[in-house]
Amino acid sequence: MDDELNVTHITLSGYVEVNKYRYLYFLIMFTVYILIICCNSTIVYLIVIHKNLHEPMYVFIAALLLNCVFYSTTIYPKLLIDFVAEKQIISYSACIFQYLIYYSIGTSEFLLLAAMAYDRYVSICKPLQYPTIMRKATVSICLILSWLVPACHMAVPAIVSAEAKLCNFTLKGIYCNNAIYGLQCVKSRFITIYGVVALVDLVILPTLFIIFTYTRILIISYRSSREVRKKAAETCLPHLLVLISIFCLCAYDVTIARVDFNFPKIVSFIMTLQIILYHPLFNPIIYGLKMKEISKHLKRLFCPAKMI
Repeated sequence: MDDELNVTHITLSGYVEVNKYRYLYFLIMFTVYILIICCNSTIVYLIVIHKNLHEPMYVFIAALLLNCVFYSTTIYPKLLIDFVAEKQIISYSACIFQYLIYYSIGTSEFLLLAAMAYDRYVSICKPLQYPTIMRKATVSICLILSWLVPACHMAVPAIVSAEAKLCNFTLKGIYCNNAIYGLQCVKSRFITIYGVVALVDLVILPTLFIIFTYTRILIISYRSSREVRKKAAETCLPHLLVLISIFCLCAYDVTIARVDFNFPKIVSFIMTLQIILYHPLFNPIIYGLKMKEISKHLKRLFCPAKMI
């Protein structure tokens, strides 16, 4: 019976002084989770109810913010349970599922940002063709592919890992990421190669496409009028800031979480928290403050008296 328990359950060993600070951890993370839900949902709500925000750019922003909600919901409820539980454990099947959702949503952000970059390129560089190119069907296809392609990619290593034999039942972390490969008796060469392919397909290529697209926008904007340059700066800067944010988090996950660095436990704990704390709050703040139309509707929502 004990052997079965060990085989099916994984201990999450990344927590620091959880018995001593469990209620402080719970309060902080619960507050952050509520802020993430409220901030992202508010902007999505504004985009849905206001017709002037029913443009491809804002539809992609809404999809990106929904990603933040789903991404956080994959992590935070389990964290909150672990903070108040006597033992921080998770079944291996649930761990694989968390891994699948975590990376599917995380990598879909790169594809959404690539779609947004293309939208900005057509809007600024080919304004007369914009209504023809960026139709509802085009936007729908971009959204479906942005969610479906990462899910299909990540399903393969998830299925392979689910069938792998485990020799270690202690995960060095507070949620299930690439560290699950350290639980397996034999490191799969297929997963290693496939991981590189997925990294190229879902991260490197979209990032290169974004860089190429924004370089073209920068060149054309520089040659155009001041008004065009202003429009490019207002709409492209938030996307670039979000790209830098998610790329840094991805770089951390690839270099730190997968490679066995012997960091002190407290350092690993703090670094891991960076991924789930900042980015889901960073997106709504950037788009809420930097996108003029969204900012205008936010002011009307929270300060209606000042808008009269």
